[in-house]
Amino acid sequence: MSPRSPLDVLWFIPSAGDNRYLSHPETNRAPTPALLREVAMAADRLGYYGVLIPTGSHCVDATITAASIAPFTERLKLLVAARPGLIAPAESVRQAAALDRLSGGRALLNIVTGGSPPALAGDGLFLDHTERYEQTEEFLSIWRRLALGEQVTHEGKHLSIKNGRLLYPFVAKPHPPIYFGGSSDIARDIAAEHVDVYLAWGEPPAQLKAVFDDVRARAAKRGRKIRFGVRLHIIVRETEAQAWDAAHEIIKYVSDEAIAEFQASMAKNSDSVGQARMSALHGGSRANLQISPNLWAGIGLVRTGAGTALVGDPETIAQRLQEYADIGVDTVVASGYPHLEEAYRVAELLFPKLNLRHPTAETGLEFDSVSPSFIPPPLRATAAS
Repeated sequence: MSPRSPLDVLWFIPSAGDNRYLSHPETNRAPTPALLREVAMAADRLGYYGVLIPTGSHCVDATITAASIAPFTERLKLLVAARPGLIAPAESVRQAAALDRLSGGRALLNIVTGGSPPALAGDGLFLDHTERYEQTEEFLSIWRRLALGEQVTHEGKHLSIKNGRLLYPFVAKPHPPIYFGGSSDIARDIAAEHVDVYLAWGEPPAQLKAVFDDVRARAAKRGRKIRFGVRLHIIVRETEAQAWDAAHEIIKYVSDEAIAEFQASMAKNSDSVGQARMSALHGGSRANLQISPNLWAGIGLVRTGAGTALVGDPETIAQRLQEYADIGVDTVVASGYPHLEEAYRVAELLFPKLNLRHPTAETGLEFDSVSPSFIPPPLRATAAS
């Protein structure tokens, strides 16, 4: 039997700012270069596989942020979010290749199509949901061909290019893996055709299994294999009771009025199928936030995107991650408030339960942390490029 490998656990760079409590401005931390660098350096020292650097008008620029932290890290992969329609595929592939060379082959690409028309309008993008995904499909088709060294001419509905080429190639071969998320039918087709890792927000494993099975089947019809990841928060403490206390602390300043206002705004302004699935988990109510064992939807009451957290002691969270591994997950993009302190807490408490290998902060010496409680997923097959 083939040996089994650990999960790839990535952390999150809070490039829109950070805080200790939601809806409590006095605990806000601005996304200064020093803060973002500090979080990245901690993740690198602690042995995280990589970091996700998000995109959006509320964030500092993802590519420039990645380039700024690359020289201060050694092993950390840089998963940089890019939004089709706001950057041409030729420029995007050049930026990715430059970051890949600068970092010694550590660049990863996360494609974000976007789900808030008012926010996208503020960036000059006025396409509807279907049109944005059509544009994403064209973007990825051009991007991948350029990345593979082709000379590309394409006349499309949304994007065009004539005799485009990438002159300075990637260190990673054939190019860095492409990550992508989207719950709609058209998004799943794009994932099946173009991407290496399909990312989903943290729904109960039984719900995600149906999504993953569908995407997997669509990829198989195209002769491709695809990997799967889950994006969620982790609230881990030495005991279950301490973890739940910490979860409730995060939202203790969130008022019912703030929840109602935020949920009404989401219903009005978002056309994201994934966001609708997140909102349906809690229904805008504090009443039933534990939506499956140890999976808590409290963050989604007043935050877009990933709105769920695994809450518990290290052994229990490792067991819950195994449930995701059982449905095909090999990548976890995690976060926690505040991100610097929680990066240490997750690594110190949870990594020993996940068979992860990481250096000590004090000595830099590596050691193996092995626990029989967690059986990682099988070694993944390489996705077709």
